[in-house]
Amino acid sequence: MSLVSDNIRKMFGEGDAIRDAGLTTPEDIIRYDDILYGTDLQWQVMDVYRPRKEEGKLLPVIVNVHGGGWVYGDKERYQYYCMHLAQKGFAVVNFTYRLAPEFKFPSSMEDTNLVFAWVMEHAQEYGMDTENIFAVGDSAGAHQVGLYAAMLTNPGYAAMYPFQLPKGLCLNAIVLNCGMGEVRFTGDSNDMTQSLMGDYLPNKGAEEELRMISMVNHVTEDYPPAYIMTAVDDFLRMQAPVMVGALIEKGVPFVLKFYGDKENKLGHVFHLDIRSKDAIICNDEECMFLRSYLR
Repeated sequence: MSLVSDNIRKMFGEGDAIRDAGLTTPEDIIRYDDILYGTDLQWQVMDVYRPRKEEGKLLPVIVNVHGGGWVYGDKERYQYYCMHLAQKGFAVVNFTYRLAPEFKFPSSMEDTNLVFAWVMEHAQEYGMDTENIFAVGDSAGAHQVGLYAAMLTNPGYAAMYPFQLPKGLCLNAIVLNCGMGEVRFTGDSNDMTQSLMGDYLPNKGAEEELRMISMVNHVTEDYPPAYIMTAVDDFLRMQAPVMVGALIEKGVPFVLKFYGDKENKLGHVFHLDIRSKDAIICNDEECMFLRSYLR
């Protein structure tokens, strides 16, 4: 494991623990925990959250893909954010996936695919409406959501992966929070992306690998409508216009939202802090966007 990945696990873990300290499961949420969606009891597990007041009703689905630089994160770190989304009237799927460097690309993408296959197979048991499925991701999770949306809408790109997509699956819309649309190296010896790609990719970021994992290369006119979010102090903020350019070129509907200002310097993935007024506003607006694509 690179020093960068090791530091991310330590720093992000400490920060997330502080952010979520004292939070508990809301009384208005029903949760189903530790559901196995693959074969690995450590990595391939997930939770489903539903609003208690909607018990027995078929609900639109949000599948959340967590961030963490491809090397950090799990469903426990995202449970409160995902239950916050469920309170807005969704059945929310929150899952752990295999991380680098223990597992190389495309393991995390394969796990994402397994989760969507599980949703299609078990939707009735958990009151999930397969006509209204959405995906949300932040940072590395946004990257995975963006690539998966491309797989579902670009058969040539899907053929590059060693697994089959679930039959009948369609994403009505997606949310990409503080994500990376194009993966490239700066040539700087301190380039964090290059260090992470060294842990994530089998060939440590060969040119053909970077082309494959840059979502802007695989957008077609069939790509789902997207909500692109960044913030004034998001270190990936310049990635947002890159992705927007690809969507404009293909005529794909999108919303671009830039949060914060010079007095309110909102940072990378600020929306995960559900005690923050700004996060509440952002998450409300994103859920409104998703609802506008209900069938």
